Amino acid sequence: MRDLAVVPDDPAPLIPAVRAALDGSGPAILPIAPGGDAAGVPRQVPLPVAVVVRTSGSSGVPKSVALSAGALLASAAATESALGGPGEWVLALPGHYIAGIQVIVRAIAAETEPVGLPAGPFTAAAFAAAVLGLPADRRRCTALVPTQLHRVVEAAEAGDPTVREAIRALDAVLIGGGRLPAELAERAAAVGVRVRRTYGASETAGGCVYDGVPLAGVDVRIVDGEVQLAGPVLAEGYLGDPERTEAVFVQDPGRRWYRTGDAGTWDGERLTITGRLDDVVITGGEKVSLGLVEQVVQSLPGLGAALVVRGSDPEWGEVPVVVATAQADLESVRAAVRGSLGRAAAPRRLVVVPEIPLLASGKPDRVALAALAAG
Repeated sequence: MRDLAVVPDDPAPLIPAVRAALDGSGPAILPIAPGGDAAGVPRQVPLPVAVVVRTSGSSGVPKSVALSAGALLASAAATESALGGPGEWVLALPGHYIAGIQVIVRAIAAETEPVGLPAGPFTAAAFAAAVLGLPADRRRCTALVPTQLHRVVEAAEAGDPTVREAIRALDAVLIGGGRLPAELAERAAAVGVRVRRTYGASETAGGCVYDGVPLAGVDVRIVDGEVQLAGPVLAEGYLGDPERTEAVFVQDPGRRWYRTGDAGTWDGERLTITGRLDDVVITGGEKVSLGLVEQVVQSLPGLGAALVVRGSDPEWGEVPVVVATAQADLESVRAAVRGSLGRAAAPRRLVVVPEIPLLASGKPDRVALAALAAG
């Protein structure tokens, strides 16, 4: 067994703690957010474990994902290869989430020091200053969630010269933590952001599929419509939850697979995610994928950041509900969705909110969204 130390989500103590956890000179670590706690997490973990990522996810179900140094470093090495070599990294994501941890791991593997942002809310100005503070003679990279990218793009579109310079200086901006709306992707490309779309989870040591293509060593298969992943990046499992570990990490002869819970297609070269398997509503006797409805809605003018969640209806049972920060004509939205996916998929309601509720990771808070749709 190995000791587990709780480390605050602050680059100053966290970066050396990650380094020591990886090389074995220190204990395994559990990064926690400000004001967070480690209730229920054991203070000793199996020897392979180097980092524990504590997350409730967007569904509100708590998990303690146990990751080995081997999995974290395999992911970092594969990312380095995919990006064309080692680089300098800006740490713009919380260090208690896998995306933030992996920025630190990639920098350590490249023998560089990640540059963090000042405490407080993310701003395009602070981000640009951090980027421009990196050495100019090496590859410069970062990882953002779509919400952060949106703020950077807005600042660049408004003509901020520092943000524009920072964007041009970045060799790669990894975008994960949720679907990247097509409208935002187009706007980002127009101002010069070199976006790499990533797909993965804490259970895969972060993003392991870039722009639909698996990283080196990662395998993909589809079983009953579910995306499953294998490779050296997989977590050891969930601490204190052998039943969930056994259900999610399945062993086939000679291969261990992670059941993502996502629906998708795989043509042997490229993976396409179509939504969550549990994001299906049965409305009027027909199954409707909320993820597919969301893709259509986000393609409409002014609704690039809109989300689609399940709502109740006295006549139809469950129905798609659009949650957006801008008003839109519901009948036009329904017509667009109906034309692409059929009558049953047309959203029944549109809820306008001042802002989309987010988790600390920057992902949409689906639990809060469902409550807004119900209200």
